[in-house]
Amino acid sequence: MRIARYQSSTGPRLAAVRGNQLIDLETNHTDLPDLLAEHNGHLTEIPTSQTSALSDATFLPLVGSPPAILAVGLNYRAHAEEGGREVPTTPVVFTKHHNCVIGHHDFIHIPNVAPDRVDYEGELAIVIGRRCRHVPVSQAKEVIAGFTIMNDVSVRDWQKASPTMLMGKSWDTHGPIGPWLVSSDELDPHALRLTTRVNGEIRQDSNTNDLIFNCYEIISHLSTAFTLEPGTVIATGTPAGVGLYYDPPRMLAPGDEVSITIEGIGTLANTCVQEPDTQLF
Repeated sequence: MRIARYQSSTGPRLAAVRGNQLIDLETNHTDLPDLLAEHNGHLTEIPTSQTSALSDATFLPLVGSPPAILAVGLNYRAHAEEGGREVPTTPVVFTKHHNCVIGHHDFIHIPNVAPDRVDYEGELAIVIGRRCRHVPVSQAKEVIAGFTIMNDVSVRDWQKASPTMLMGKSWDTHGPIGPWLVSSDELDPHALRLTTRVNGEIRQDSNTNDLIFNCYEIISHLSTAFTLEPGTVIATGTPAGVGLYYDPPRMLAPGDEVSITIEGIGTLANTCVQEPDTQLF
């Protein structure tokens, strides 16, 4: 099953994706965490109603208000090697602020204070389906609602300024996620080709079989320390080919289109624009 979140004439809606159609789910919930919590992660049991054309959809962030966005760094062997880093022996975990999420076709802002340090990171993302803690590796598949695509957009100088990486990983609009969720029974997350293109040029071309810690090991590790809530997003790491490690570096700029394709899921595409001059206080 595939689930998308889109803007209807009456507000945000959740819908099943079937072929070139969106089929509204019969629910009052407008965000994925609440829907998952009510159904304990069992999305196939939700009835559907009216249909609309997928091509007409205005996509919203798949998870609009995630309980947490957790991410794993240096989780592809080739990516660790391109940065001259040793292969980790335990997952390198960091967080992204929840306000960073945007949807398919939304704009990525290039910060005015760091106009030449913004990088892309195409990633497979897990969405947790039910509340869980102390999950054995052998049972981790049972707590996964499904998989989607995330671009872990990174402001490299701000990232390196702090060991937590939070500021450099959490700029508003720097968490594109979507275009939809693919339920965990539809694919093997550990044998998927992942490609990232900038303006049509392939920058990253890898496979999730290069993951150092697989999806189930990541869930088991994280749930050792804390409870994972429905709708929690876990970005599993990016492969080799990030802009930082080209010579010279190839960073994002206004006008660039970043598209990330993962086999069995689809394509997440976003265009970069200059950060608007906005103040909220």
